[in-house]
Amino acid sequence: MGIVYHAHYVDWFEYARTEALREIGLPYKEISENGITLPVVDLALKFHTSARYDDEILVETTPSLSSSSLRLTCSYRILRASDNHLLVSGHVTLCFLQEGKTRPVPAPLMLQQLLTGDSHE
Repeated sequence: MGIVYHAHYVDWFEYARTEALREIGLPYKEISENGITLPVVDLALKFHTSARYDDEILVETTPSLSSSSLRLTCSYRILRASDNHLLVSGHVTLCFLQEGKTRPVPAPLMLQQLLTGDSHE
């Protein structure tokens, strides 16, 4: 059909989230090494226009913490690079779990500080 398969957008969300966290100074590897996992608890996509094969895309990612710091929501906009036309928007919400536990825990303090700009120093 010449258009991008719908499930690929979810993969692009994940790649963008990984890079956004790395850019603010907290790579996924560091979160994992501290025994924290981030399962997805909510996912939504809105398709505005299909990406076509060979389109270059941009993925804008905006991470934010819930007021309880138990959840991380990343909002996304996928744009065609050539004209900045909005293709897909959406969000993914994840919760923080301590490895081996089943109840959410607050985000690591370092992530809270990076996302709020509050260093508490």
